Parts: sequence; C-alpha cells; structure tokens
Amino acid sequence: MSRPLKPVLLTGASGTLGRLLAHRLAALGWTLRLTDIRDFPDPLPPGAAFERADLEEGGAVGALARGCGLILHFGGISTEHPFDTILGPNLRGSFNIYEAARQEKARVVFASSNHVFGFYERTVKLDQDDPMRPDGFYGLSKAYGEMLARVYWEKHAVESVLIRIGSVLPEVPNERILSTWLSHDDFVALVERCAEADKVGCTVVWGASDNSRSFWNRDGRAVIGWRPRDSSDDQAEKVRGKVTDDPVTERYQGGVFVRADYSREDFPPAEMFPSPANLPPRDLES
Repeated sequence: MSRPLKPVLLTGASGTLGRLLAHRLAALGWTLRLTDIRDFPDPLPPGAAFERADLEEGGAVGALARGCGLILHFGGISTEHPFDTILGPNLRGSFNIYEAARQEKARVVFASSNHVFGFYERTVKLDQDDPMRPDGFYGLSKAYGEMLARVYWEKHAVESVLIRIGSVLPEVPNERILSTWLSHDDFVALVERCAEADKVGCTVVWGASDNSRSFWNRDGRAVIGWRPRDSSDDQAEKVRGKVTDDPVTERYQGGVFVRADYSREDFPPAEMFPSPANLPPRDLES
C-alpha cells in the first residue's frame, strides 16, 4: 500500500493505541510526528519524531501540524472522568486539532467511540445515522468531536473519518467484547484506508471487526474501501459466562461506562428518545 506523501501527525502517541499505530505505521514507511502530554515510552520507530505538547495549547498544536497532510487524532482522555477533567483535553483539544487541520488543509482521522451510543440496549442494532446516546462525559466529548468534524466539513471542507472505536485488543476478554472487538490488524488496516482513500468527506465507520454479535450495522466503510478480515466469533466459547453481576452494566452497549456515577434506581424508559428498536425494520440493501 502507498504511504502518505506529507508527514502525518499522531496525537496521543504515548497511549495504547498511539503506540500501536506509531510502530505499525512507521514499519510501513510513514513519516510520523508523534505527540503526547507524556513522554513516548518506547524507542522511537524509524522515520518518527516525538515532541511533548498539550492539546489545549492551540499554538503548539498548530506548529506540530505545519506541513502535515493527515492528522490522526487519538489524544485526550480515553476513559470516564469528571466533566472538568475531560473538558480541556477532549473539547478544546479537538477544537485545536480542527483549527490546525483547517489551516493546513489536512484530513483528520478522529478517534470517536462506541460510548457515543452506550445508552442503547444490547438488543438494538445501530446504523451510522441513529441518534447519539452518550453514556457519560467521555462519550459526550466524543459526540462533540463528531459534531465538530461535521461543522468543519460543512464550513471549511476539512475531510474527516470518524472511527467509532469498539475495543481494540489482542483478544476478547469477556462476552460484551464479542460485539465490540477490533483486532490490531483490522485497526491498522482501517487507519491505512483512511489515509489512502481518494475522497472521504465526513465519513463514519464503526470500529469493529467482522463480529456476528456486533451491535452495529451500516456505516461508510465502502467510502474508504475497508473490510475487516478478523472476527471475534472463534473466541466465543473461551469467554462464555464472563459477565458481571451488575444489571446496568449488562443491559447497555456501553457496559461499565454506563454504570459510572449512575444514580437512577431504575432504568431510563426505552422510548424516551427515538430508537431504532421502536421503528419499522429498514431495508438493509438500500
């Protein structure tokens, strides 16, 4: 596969997914600018440079993005935290990324999350245009990021691929992740296709392998030409019965993220928002 002609900025490079991408993409010959608020914990891969930076500092983000044709935005808080903790890195940080992309006319790959939809029950199958139902402040920040990407596409023609990441893990640890699992190989191939596709506009892709138990249906993967090759199905027997004893965690797609700071004594009514579960069946061929 071809490699990008211009340098690629990777935020969140010191995190789990950032490190995976840094090593795998460098091995493909990509020229990478790595950044994180923490030092990069590994030896730098060939063709990569690292600079510490805070996503909340717009000038620093703009300087790092100068001359880049692609920004892989994996930085920020990646788990549920109080709103004030998430506010700066995830909201202002994403704004700074999109401002830099606008200045450089760069494409953005935005690491969104399945937690944008975590309050859907596990029996519901979702399409890309179903209403967002974040399961906490982290999911809310990713919903903001997706809307930010749409504003910058509509108003400034900044292209984005919004990857609603499931669970990028070497193997499946429990029953829920049979639905959300994204193998390392499928994940890296997805990012490659985000870079190589001719035109992407503002495209949504569910970040999951070819899992028969997936919570998710249609998305824009045909736009970028990505098809996952792996599946969680052959790991099902190994994790059978690996569930929690918490009814909230087990009811919703977001799992333990829903339970965090959950203060209701019951379940929210399923009909409180328009839901795919309450609509007539859709033609999956359309």
